[in-house]
Amino acid sequence: MPKPRIYTMSFASVYPLYIQKAERKGRTKAEVDEIIHWLTGHDGSSLAAQIESGVDVETFFAQFPTPNPNTALIKGVVCGHRVEDIKDETMRNIRYLDKLVDELAKGKPMEKILRK
Repeated sequence: MPKPRIYTMSFASVYPLYIQKAERKGRTKAEVDEIIHWLTGHDGSSLAAQIESGVDVETFFAQFPTPNPNTALIKGVVCGHRVEDIKDETMRNIRYLDKLVDELAKGKPMEKILRK
């Protein structure tokens, strides 16, 4: 079975789309970055290095520095799929990020988005 197309796209090409989605709804790049830092364990410099290196989405999500243990608290539907039921770990992490950015765009407070 071939890999999903999203896996082969560079994270640098997907990242601006998350920012655009948030900014269209009055949120900021800093909030998107905070979500990515919370989910993946990347800090500002390691995230920038990943973006500059042109790493693909599959590699980006497969090589988190420190995955957040609270990701199991992320529940809901993204693109017609219940995120907590996705078996493939990489795809589940991609959908987690999608879900968190969706919540940001819908106006949820950061404390709820980051499951604090």
